[in-house]
Amino acid sequence: MQTDSASGGACSVPLPARAHLPAGWRDVPVLDIVIPVYNEEKDLGPCVQRLHDHLVRTFPYPFRITIADNASTDRTPEVAARLAASSEEVRYTRLEQKGRGRALRTVWSASDAPVLAYMDVDLSTDLNALLPLVAPLISGHSDLAIGSRLARSSRVVRGPKREFISRSYNLILRGSLQARFSDAQCGFKAIRGDVAGVLLPLVEDTGWFFDTEMLVLAERAGLRIHEVPVDWVDDPDSTVHLVKTATDDLKGVWRVGKALAVGALPLDRLTRPFGDDPRDRQLPGVPRGLARQLVGFCVVGALSTLFYLLLYSGFRTFSGSQVANALALLVSAVANTAANRRLTFGVRGRDRAMRHQAQGLVVFAIGLALTSGSLAALGAASGNASHGTELAVLIAANLAATVLRFLLLRAWVFPEGRYAAAAPEASYELTYAHDPRDAR
Repeated sequence: MQTDSASGGACSVPLPARAHLPAGWRDVPVLDIVIPVYNEEKDLGPCVQRLHDHLVRTFPYPFRITIADNASTDRTPEVAARLAASSEEVRYTRLEQKGRGRALRTVWSASDAPVLAYMDVDLSTDLNALLPLVAPLISGHSDLAIGSRLARSSRVVRGPKREFISRSYNLILRGSLQARFSDAQCGFKAIRGDVAGVLLPLVEDTGWFFDTEMLVLAERAGLRIHEVPVDWVDDPDSTVHLVKTATDDLKGVWRVGKALAVGALPLDRLTRPFGDDPRDRQLPGVPRGLARQLVGFCVVGALSTLFYLLLYSGFRTFSGSQVANALALLVSAVANTAANRRLTFGVRGRDRAMRHQAQGLVVFAIGLALTSGSLAALGAASGNASHGTELAVLIAANLAATVLRFLLLRAWVFPEGRYAAAAPEASYELTYAHDPRDAR
């Protein structure tokens, strides 16, 4: 098995290429649905019976329902044990600590099923969305799947308070963590077992923020998240403490955002792990990743130029043009190298970060020579040029240096062969396709 070094000294294990599960699968359940519960003696029995009946009628693969008891103090353990004894498709697991995330991590990590899911005990989500939720994972199309109450075609019945909190929370995620999924906390999600084995060790939260953290890390790592619009009816008897949950979620957003900003998460363990991204294919005459790198470089370059011009204008108020230009270039060069490192060339973690910055400063020196030379030429030609003329000359000089900067970053600072994520051979098949008994 191929391994390589990841941030923080962890080992990166490439995952096999996604593939459709074999049609004749029968040795172990294809789907393991976890129902986390805490003091649900009243609703647990009807919930499990309804879900079991639905799966028997509609699901074409073997399945399992796992009740994960989060240290209940009522008769929930007795009810769960009775349900497990009455059906071979139902299992019961007892945890002595509370936390939905802790329950999901415990059961999913130990499960032998290739597709893992969970849903809330109140069954607020219409069960007709279950097969569309897991189908993309069974087919090998996607890595995770989530139900969305905020999709346009979803049909949701809930009070204005919960609606406001849900939409506000997802707006916060979009603004602070650049999340693109629409609904982080709908209690209706699924993940491939091989992905869970690598992703879950990176998720720290053990409570309600577990879902959000898992989705943010998966999205940042380039995994595919499938969204299913759902019909959802609010449970008026929900025991969720909204204020405490919201507070804990915001703390989680801050923690994850900070970790992502400083590169503390070894997401290179997940980045394009399957080797099946068509954008990574070699095409005659087209350097791999060139189109994406050009787009990223242009976006970073445009933002860096605006940042540089603002810095130059600020420094110019108390210094000469040459000093202002050097200071503005120095500050913007550090930011530019960091942004291109992460966004354009996909290098994550702290490995070689200082070396990259040093090489970026060499590129900066070339840019400084070009722009300073342009300013010197302008001064020699016109004597006392206006501020607007200086800016125009600097813009032209920066555009001229941009092409050279991109070539140097691509060929010298971030050479493709050295930092490309390790991809397994295309001949890899899904581990489960060989022998389901050896799946995990």
